[in-house]
Amino acid sequence: MKVELSSKIGKGLNFLALCLSMVSVLGMVAIVAIIVISVFMRKFFNYPLFFSEEIVGILMSVSLFLALPMVTLKGTHIRLTIVSQFLKQRSEVAFTIISRIAYFVGIAFCAWLLIEAVPWLQFAIKHNLKTETARILLYPWMLSLPVSIFLMGSIFIALFFGWVRETNDEKS
Repeated sequence: MKVELSSKIGKGLNFLALCLSMVSVLGMVAIVAIIVISVFMRKFFNYPLFFSEEIVGILMSVSLFLALPMVTLKGTHIRLTIVSQFLKQRSEVAFTIISRIAYFVGIAFCAWLLIEAVPWLQFAIKHNLKTETARILLYPWMLSLPVSIFLMGSIFIALFFGWVRETNDEKS
């Protein structure tokens, strides 16, 4: 029963992280398209897209945050592999304890970011914040941070309790 629940949790987190990373990829493709179109319009019509800097900046931030859950789940972020490999070879118990501490720090960090992000998002909604030049509403884009951080926190919780495992095995 526990293995089946762990499998379902892992598959669910993987599916959600995959969906967010797909949206992230679409954002990156949109960045390239907007830049190419803007350069083309500037070169041939002397009229670049007036909103390109704002939308590219927004898309870059959104793409980064939406990719973080998959990076966390797969364990493909920057890490000190020399330390973890040394600990794994010397003591599996020490490695497990330090891994759990790292996951707990990740959970605490995600909780802190969520606590900070929700009032920030509420302020943006209440005041109908928009970008300076193109007047693009900001809160739909800002929603990516709490959604991404919530999923990352859920992944850290699942890693902490051993419901899922990072799929990136440290090999060298």
